[in-house]
Amino acid sequence: MAMWDRLKDQAKGLQQQAQGARGPAGQRQPGTGGPGASGGSGGSKEKLVGLLKSQLGSLKTELKSGAYRDASMAMCALVAAADGSVDPAERHHVENLILQNDVLQNFPPEQLRQRFNKHVDQLTFNFQQGKADAMQEIAKAAKKPVEAQAVVQTGFVIAGADGYIAPAEAQVLREACMALGVSPQEFGL
Repeated sequence: MAMWDRLKDQAKGLQQQAQGARGPAGQRQPGTGGPGASGGSGGSKEKLVGLLKSQLGSLKTELKSGAYRDASMAMCALVAAADGSVDPAERHHVENLILQNDVLQNFPPEQLRQRFNKHVDQLTFNFQQGKADAMQEIAKAAKKPVEAQAVVQTGFVIAGADGYIAPAEAQVLREACMALGVSPQEFGL
């Protein structure tokens, strides 16, 4: 568990840097940069996402269970649909991120596509029911702490791929943390 403690410390440090560029209500301050900006909170968020990506990579040999695969695909779908809709370009973009993810390459691409798209279809047809189904799938990974952490990390990496985590994405990540028994504070949420 020492590795998780180091990861939490690193994530906290990056989150504190990001919060330094925000006001008391968490709003971005003028001149601190926006999504993809160098420096400011965008750069810190990008560093955090990069850190989480490398941490996931170091766990690749441990993350081969069906529970991790299924929970991660549900998490990715929830992040993609966090704002209540998923347009075809966004679906395609997230699908590409999934297929390029080093850890998720443990699984056949068609399995990943099928599970991701099933959840996206459910979320777009009936968001509340789709969200409940996705959260049920995510909660199944709670039995193994390493997998639970990795599911949240996977969601965080997908959400932060554009250098910015939208409030709706942060909210579904927090809810997933709760379903998995993981402290949202570990990820600065």
